[in-house]
Amino acid sequence: MILTITPNPSLDRTYEVPALDRGEVVRATGERVDPGGKGVNVSRAVAAAGVQTVAVLPLGGAPGALVAQLLDEQGIQAAPVPVAGQTRSNIAIAEPDGTLTKINAPGPELSDVERELLLTTVGERSRGADWIACCGSLPRGLKPSWYAELVARAHAAGARIALDTSGPALLAALAERPDVVKPNVEELAEAVGRRLATVGDAVEAAEELRKAGARAVLASLGADGQLLVDASGTHFASAPVAAVRSNVGAGDSSLAGFLIAGGSGPRALASAVAHGAAAVQLPGSAMPTPADLAPDAVTVTAEVPLTRVLTEPAA
Repeated sequence: MILTITPNPSLDRTYEVPALDRGEVVRATGERVDPGGKGVNVSRAVAAAGVQTVAVLPLGGAPGALVAQLLDEQGIQAAPVPVAGQTRSNIAIAEPDGTLTKINAPGPELSDVERELLLTTVGERSRGADWIACCGSLPRGLKPSWYAELVARAHAAGARIALDTSGPALLAALAERPDVVKPNVEELAEAVGRRLATVGDAVEAAEELRKAGARAVLASLGADGQLLVDASGTHFASAPVAAVRSNVGAGDSSLAGFLIAGGSGPRALASAVAHGAAAVQLPGSAMPTPADLAPDAVTVTAEVPLTRVLTEPAA
């Protein structure tokens, strides 16, 4: 069982449009409404793979009630923490060439009581979990140290922690030695405070995060592939993608694939890349099922192409 925590969930509406023309009436050719937030997306991808998952998340108002309903319809057991504020609603606009415009609301502000109840609920629901995935930005009311406290509590209970966040929250949590952290290349550059132009630059940055406390780093390099840097060494993996339809939730799907496959080693890395490659070829924030995956198309190697220039260098 994989438990996920999403401190700032959302109700996500995705519209597919022929083109986004500012100031004009644009008619959508497709629409999706999904429960959102990085941890929620991990649970959705885990459930799509037929693996048990529980989603812990604060929910409030009508949008929160709809998120809970949608999770139930997708076979995901929700462990909602009632909050006074309304769950945020986000909008994504997808164009045929893969361009995605996102409008993310800030979300509610959590009180001290709600903050503690969220931690308590995680403790109560984590018994028997193979992994706990802590994902996404923190809502107003939670300090950057909140994830660090969560990692410390989970480790004290004997649980393994995967952390997918960025900025001060990521840096604060490293001291508690999360079992794996999953930055994308922009978040990796932000964490080390310098530009990453090559795969080798990304490897060096990942090694810095390990020295700061992360036991393993699963880094997404966008179209170039993914890196896994852990105590056993460094592996690089990639897979061809025919056409990018939407990258919403692709990183979350990738983390789900990694954890489903055990959460360590080249096999888990290959699963992560297969799930991420499948996700970007689906509409909106749809999560891939086993039928969408092409595991044979994934290449994993310990001969990392250190000098390869990144398609999208990160400042």
